[in-house]
Amino acid sequence: MNLALRDVRHNLFRFVLTCLGLGLLMTVVLAMMGIYNGLVADALNIVKAPQADIWVVEAQTQGPFAEASAIPGATRDAVARLHGVAQAGSLTYQTVEAPFRDRTLRLYVIGYERGRPGGPQQIAQGRGLEAGHFELVADIKTGLVPGDTLVLGRKRFTVVGLVRDTMNSGGDPAVYITLADAQVLQTQLAPPAARVQAARGATAPAGPTVAAVIARLDPNVDPQTVAQTVRQWKHLSALTQAEQEDILVRSVVDKARKQIGLFLGILLTVSAVVIALIIYTMTMEKLKQIATLKLIGAPDRTIVGLIVQQSLALGVAGLGLGLVLILLVKDVFPRRVLLEPVNVVALTGIILVVCVLASGLGVRAALRVDPATALGS
Repeated sequence: MNLALRDVRHNLFRFVLTCLGLGLLMTVVLAMMGIYNGLVADALNIVKAPQADIWVVEAQTQGPFAEASAIPGATRDAVARLHGVAQAGSLTYQTVEAPFRDRTLRLYVIGYERGRPGGPQQIAQGRGLEAGHFELVADIKTGLVPGDTLVLGRKRFTVVGLVRDTMNSGGDPAVYITLADAQVLQTQLAPPAARVQAARGATAPAGPTVAAVIARLDPNVDPQTVAQTVRQWKHLSALTQAEQEDILVRSVVDKARKQIGLFLGILLTVSAVVIALIIYTMTMEKLKQIATLKLIGAPDRTIVGLIVQQSLALGVAGLGLGLVLILLVKDVFPRRVLLEPVNVVALTGIILVVCVLASGLGVRAALRVDPATALGS
């Protein structure tokens, strides 16, 4: 006879209601984990998309993601001539807001050179850029579809293709346009501002700039060796792919990681307190029954098992309900929610430990019951 199961059946409504509350709490915990995973994945996807080995940026910066970077457009030709470089391409990155129908889209605009590294790797729908100007490939999260038109700056662009899961660390979906269009978008002034600058006699920039130049290396070429060669040019800096990813995780998403970690700690603590109070209340309500068990000679391990099993049942049921809920609603979140099996396994282990520890209060109360209590009125 399983005493824990019989007690749950006897108080089924309260048990189900408690599991529902814990399930909602577990949904929030899983959502926090998924948001952090999505944050890191989005940040790294932007870096991994070009499939680069070396990032050449402005000297004394950690650009183009952690810091602003601007280098001459001619840098690409110099990098392409380095020993061991197979391909090189220039990139620009900028965040813009563009009106679209009855809303405003916040977009992460990536400018790249067609036929060179830096463009979208897989087109989910439509095609890639073919014309030299005024075409764009957008992430599906923008809500755009092939054939839509969008005004960026003072020019109208036509959507020709869609990609998936291409967003920056801030959650802004990316769009790809040609490097020439991106440079115009970056430097072109509105007509009133242009007239003011002309009246002041301001001169035009010496030449177009880019945020970074990426390079793919020949097989068996050491990225650190090529990066060190670039660093000797003084006005440039170079980062390997691994270094760029490390900077993003340590710098760009570090505060978000700490904040989400703090929330997770608070939520798990709240879960432990809630489970402890529920188990303690359930134990206090059946002290007379526990005293009867002691009176007829039931060992302490039977009583401890009753309480611990109920606590574990609450935790596992709540976690299962939370997992089902988050899988149903994760696509509704404005941020990408990415849940991995390792997260569920880790959280399961944590919840089991929390349940065992939380049952300690009820166990203590049960073991202190005097068997003579069963004989009272």
